Amino acid sequence: MKHILDAIAALEDSDSTPEDFAALPLPDAYRAVTVHADETGMFEGLPSHEKDPRRSLHLDEVPVPELGPGEALIAVMASSVNYNSVWTALFEPVPTFAFLERYGRLSPLARRHDLPYHVIGSDLAGVVLRTGPGVNSWRPGAEVVAHCLSVELEAPDGHGDTMLDPEQRIWGFETNFGGLAELSLVKANQLMPKPAHLSWEEAAAPGLVNSTAYRQLVSRNGAGLKQGDNVLIWGAGGGLGSYATQLALAGGASPVCVVSSPAKAEICRRMGAEAVIDRNAEDYRFWRDEHTQDAAEWRRFGARIRELTGGEDVDIVFEHPGRETFGASVYVTRRGGTIVTCASTSGYQHVYDNRYLWMSLKRIVGSHFANYREAWEANRLVAKGRIHPTLSRTYPLALTGQAAHDVLTNRHHGKVGILALAPAEGLGVRNRELRERHLAAISLFRDRTDGGA
Repeated sequence: MKHILDAIAALEDSDSTPEDFAALPLPDAYRAVTVHADETGMFEGLPSHEKDPRRSLHLDEVPVPELGPGEALIAVMASSVNYNSVWTALFEPVPTFAFLERYGRLSPLARRHDLPYHVIGSDLAGVVLRTGPGVNSWRPGAEVVAHCLSVELEAPDGHGDTMLDPEQRIWGFETNFGGLAELSLVKANQLMPKPAHLSWEEAAAPGLVNSTAYRQLVSRNGAGLKQGDNVLIWGAGGGLGSYATQLALAGGASPVCVVSSPAKAEICRRMGAEAVIDRNAEDYRFWRDEHTQDAAEWRRFGARIRELTGGEDVDIVFEHPGRETFGASVYVTRRGGTIVTCASTSGYQHVYDNRYLWMSLKRIVGSHFANYREAWEANRLVAKGRIHPTLSRTYPLALTGQAAHDVLTNRHHGKVGILALAPAEGLGVRNRELRERHLAAISLFRDRTDGGA
């Protein structure tokens, strides 16, 4: 891959042209982080917390996939670990090979994805190497990031909101050839301009989580955040919650940040949040046992929120833990407020007291990733320096298993990055002036892991 790296290093040379990149010879194979179909039973019988992604994630040499119409082949400079990669590594809730098999039945071209290995990863920052027939907006040599919505758009359902398309998938989770690799295959309508003031690894961090938070909080498809709203944000120091916190602040709302350690509480305050709850320090226990929730703890939690907001309940709850917190989330939301949920990292079976929902006219909104427009707007905020990458640590591609283990065990702040083709951190910055203006915010999360939940 050295010839590709040399060409990318010459990007600042004005003599480099798209034709130069298009003429680069492609390798026959590339290194990629994979899970194997014949290992899907390796953790059978173990609880989630005892499963170890360092055992299931492999660094393999795999063939370069065929490039189809409307697609682009990307030289991946950096990527990052999302929770969907952790789920893939744990083979939860089902092995992702079921997704690949279903996709493979769609068409002869889609059959490329149905393989005995799965190249994972739903973020990247890199350079376009090749484009397929019908791609007009992107040319070889373009520096890009990718959002993770892969959509066919052949049904009418998706033309108002692509997330409603019956054939929408999360790239690198429900498709093959993801971003935790040296090369990646994406649809051209996943591509967005790389923010010029960020390094490769910083630019790769926001994609999935920033777009998810944008739809969930800001978009009319989500909670429709407005100025003055109080927003309860679970996991506000993590990869998803840190973007929700920034979006709330940028939109004139007041975040109430729930975190799990003093270090994460300090990060939220440095982002500009004033109301912060350390759930471990204050010892909230919303479940008495496996089957029974404790309404008294909901009330204690609600009272604490009102202490921090001047007596007001929250207008919006930014939910993603799921089972552990959902009952409390429904309870503490104000009358007529919104609980918007995009995940269930602590369990998919949500239990709550419906009296607090129907009698107080609250609503629950399901939110899943983002459409192209929402992802583009979220990326535009990053490019303008309004939202900053939350990247605490970066690993080489060969240590992706360790990075996934960090995320599984909550030993991180913000995102955990992965260097693919980039030989070192800090490369790829094009706009030094904008970077200097925002350097303090960009550096906020770096190397601040505290080794615990």
